[in-house]
Amino acid sequence: MALGSTAGQLSGWAVERTGPIASGPLAMVRRPVPEPGPHDLLLRVEACGVCRTDLHLAEGDLPPHRPSTVPGHEIVGRVIAAGERTSRFRLGARVGGAWLRDTCGTCRYCLRGQENLCPASQYTGWDADGGFADITVVPEDYAYALPEDAEAAQLAPLLCAGIIGFRALRRSELPPGGRLGIYGFGASAHLALQVALADGARVHVLTRAEQARRLALELGASSARDADDAPPEPLDSAILFAPVGNLVPVALAALDRGGKLAVAGIHLTDIPALNYQRHLFQERDLRSVTSNTRQDGRDFLATAERIGIRATVTTYPLSRADQALADLAADRVNGAAVLIPGGG
Repeated sequence: MALGSTAGQLSGWAVERTGPIASGPLAMVRRPVPEPGPHDLLLRVEACGVCRTDLHLAEGDLPPHRPSTVPGHEIVGRVIAAGERTSRFRLGARVGGAWLRDTCGTCRYCLRGQENLCPASQYTGWDADGGFADITVVPEDYAYALPEDAEAAQLAPLLCAGIIGFRALRRSELPPGGRLGIYGFGASAHLALQVALADGARVHVLTRAEQARRLALELGASSARDADDAPPEPLDSAILFAPVGNLVPVALAALDRGGKLAVAGIHLTDIPALNYQRHLFQERDLRSVTSNTRQDGRDFLATAERIGIRATVTTYPLSRADQALADLAADRVNGAAVLIPGGG
């Protein structure tokens, strides 16, 4: 079955039932092209990144919020229609759609600049259809202006992997010129490493995948070892990108006094018992990362343009979205996977 829009229809993939990726939780779908609401943009998708969150949704680690949802929240697209109350983007403009899709704007979290904690927050590809399709809808207030001259496949991973890695780096409070440990090295980690290096950090990558360790060294990491190994020096900060709770005590034990560990994923397997003296004493901190604010997104995209971040990508035609998720689950993706509508 070929994927491609016909008159009045879009083509894509939806999570029809959750389960191991080998069981085929994604199904090809054709649906009527949605009408954008008054505050929405209708986009023709140029590229959509494949995030581990999409895998968690397909496999049921994240309970679906609605039936038959189209996943995908690293969307690069062109505006082909717009609601009557939109004003920021012209027709044909290149726009990015990301994970955070809506917040109430009135709760105490929103009012104090923590909209990522809004209890009414909604998410692309979870609460509404996302970018595993050739056409999608994005609310204008949560869309990002994107460079016209960049490759769509290069931009897509920035819209979640990049933004959440940037927030995780902020949450880790890495001091200037500090020593950072990165546990797990996929789409988000390889972008966060570039930001940390640009700020003068020494970065040690700890991950089980040999090809990921090679990529880390190519990008400028000071060392790359197995995930269970100790880094060559105590760490000021660490970020856990791998969704593996067993690595929490490993990373905490690698911290120097006063060090901070930020857990970047939306899902994590159970954390084993911690030893207070070994893992937390001497003011070591364990902290979570929850989504992002739009300001995080704007700050990261400006940083990415300033320092010239380059994503390592493996592209797949939209028709192979199920294979892209399977490769991600098996750690066969080096860097980030990106879907391209009409790519074959």
